[in-house]
Amino acid sequence: MKRELPSRWRASAPALRAVQVAFDVSEQVLRAIRIAAFEAERSNSDQVRMVLGLPVTRQPQRPRLTVSLSPADYELLGKRYKLASDDHLAIKERVNAELIAFAEHAKTPRRSAQR
Repeated sequence: MKRELPSRWRASAPALRAVQVAFDVSEQVLRAIRIAAFEAERSNSDQVRMVLGLPVTRQPQRPRLTVSLSPADYELLGKRYKLASDDHLAIKERVNAELIAFAEHAKTPRRSAQR
């Protein structure tokens, strides 16, 4: 007997059937896809779909960066920010502030080496 999905999950049913596929490619191919995706303001996955002529749904996405942090990483960041390593929210807020500061610095014009 097939169980019916709860109503709140029905809209996600097609995504639940999708299978993520990984391709082992050369650095040249990976770089070309990443650059094209960046320039078109798309995800790498959407860029691959474009190259393959597959439909791409342009759903509004929240811009975000992800990184995996191990318990050892939280220890290091806790020490860096003088916070308890188990205070993940405070560490996340400090990391976010540091990334924003990095972006602000990166967008300022670089001075030439000549003076």
